[in-house]
Amino acid sequence: MTHKEEFISIYNKYISRAGSKELLDWMQKTDFFTAPASTKYHCACECGLVMHSVSVFNTLMEKHFDEEKDNAESFAIAALLHDLCKAQFYKVSTRNVKNEQTGQWEKQPFYAVEDSFPYGHGEKSVFLIERFMRLKIEEAMAIRWHMGGFEDSNGFTVSLAYEKYPLAVKLHLADLESTYLREKGTSAVNKR
Repeated sequence: MTHKEEFISIYNKYISRAGSKELLDWMQKTDFFTAPASTKYHCACECGLVMHSVSVFNTLMEKHFDEEKDNAESFAIAALLHDLCKAQFYKVSTRNVKNEQTGQWEKQPFYAVEDSFPYGHGEKSVFLIERFMRLKIEEAMAIRWHMGGFEDSNGFTVSLAYEKYPLAVKLHLADLESTYLREKGTSAVNKR
């Protein structure tokens, strides 16, 4: 099963909210399923974004899902869509790199950021999702604050969100674990 097929299987199994089909249709018209998750840090390769999204879902469910307290649809929405803002965000560019064996300079592909809609990170994902389906407040908060203190200089706001919405804390932890522990071998830039 490809990463895209796995993502769609999880999405269709857990997410049935009004507008979810239209959102998935839109996603398939973007580069979401082929884009990297980053330019050089984690899953900086073709299909890295979908790989990362599935990894975060698996981590979130394995480590933090409580059948008695939590909602599987909310977990799937938060994990699978937290980085939707990265669709149509990267472009393949080239740079000169010296070949150590020949001493010659060669053009090598790399991912560069080309943000045509600079709306922020988590808030951009929330905005894009809500163009198609309504989020519960806890889902919106989890997606908005999944970066924790890495993005926002106002620590009081993120602390308040984490205090009020446990899903936000759980998503942040799953994102960190997936990025820094589970996806370690996927940081090399893909050579197309």
